[in-house]
Amino acid sequence: MNSREKILAAAVGGLLVLFAGGFLVRSFIMKPLKDIDRKTAVLRDKLSKAQGERRAYFETEDRMKQLALRTFADNIDQASAKSGEVVTRTILSGGLVDTEFTRLPFGPRKLPGANEIGWTIQGEGPLSNVVNLVHVLDQSSWLHRIDGLSLTPSDLPGLVKVRFRYLTLVLDPAPEVVRKDPPSPPSLDTPQRRMLDGLVERDLLRPYIKRPAPPPPPALASQGQAGPAASARPPGPESFRVVSLSEWLGEPEVHVRDLVNQKTMRYKPGDAFAGGTILTVDYRPLPIPGTGGSISSSRVLVKIGEEIWAVDRGRTLADKRKLVAAELPPSTPARQ
Repeated sequence: MNSREKILAAAVGGLLVLFAGGFLVRSFIMKPLKDIDRKTAVLRDKLSKAQGERRAYFETEDRMKQLALRTFADNIDQASAKSGEVVTRTILSGGLVDTEFTRLPFGPRKLPGANEIGWTIQGEGPLSNVVNLVHVLDQSSWLHRIDGLSLTPSDLPGLVKVRFRYLTLVLDPAPEVVRKDPPSPPSLDTPQRRMLDGLVERDLLRPYIKRPAPPPPPALASQGQAGPAASARPPGPESFRVVSLSEWLGEPEVHVRDLVNQKTMRYKPGDAFAGGTILTVDYRPLPIPGTGGSISSSRVLVKIGEEIWAVDRGRTLADKRKLVAAELPPSTPARQ
């Protein structure tokens, strides 16, 4: 190897040593920097996630406060009392008769973060008034839900029976909020209410009514007129109709309408009634025998002698029927 080749080999070797040293120095310096960048990226991701969770927490808190403003109260007893007051006030403002409706408490039912409570409401009235009642309760700004709505024809012409649950929530735990004045009830002159006008105008739930027979000739009509003695007869059992079986402060009440004198009488368990004594009110939905599957939502049980009779809501005392032991509620003494 001559001197020129030795110089070239030394130069190449020096370059290799220089490059190797540069790589070693670069790796020695850059590795800590890469570790710092990786840790910084991890911390930045954690910070971004924490900020997102913080924003979601405050957004959820604001949403829960907005929902709490629409609840009736922060505890179950106050919410139950206030919601019941709203339901009763809506019934009266809708032109319905309060004694024609029963309101039974529902719940509380435990849910994640809340308790569900409400009222099971059933009664009867003119179709337009019943539609207004359901519309106002459904469109109100209170936190609520209407469940199991049922409309059926009534035994009386021009009336319908309604049954539904009015449910609300009591938040647990409830955020601290300052509630304002109760919201005003929704208007009945809205597009949502106008959509229901066809149901009212066509009276779709009215049962078929047979055309009345033509009046008799004047001579026959005069012969069939009852004398003063006949008009003075006392009213029979068909003149007393059970119009409401409500519950007040945990005790059932029986409201009976005197169709002759046009007045309503109230009875409680233990009172004399229909030739016997009132035992209790049965609120179980059961079919009425001999009516083709019609369902009775409630009935008053009367003990006459050693027998127990039932008069279904909407029926007269002439329609009372004797019950066997299997038809009695489990809590009835005769059943036990």
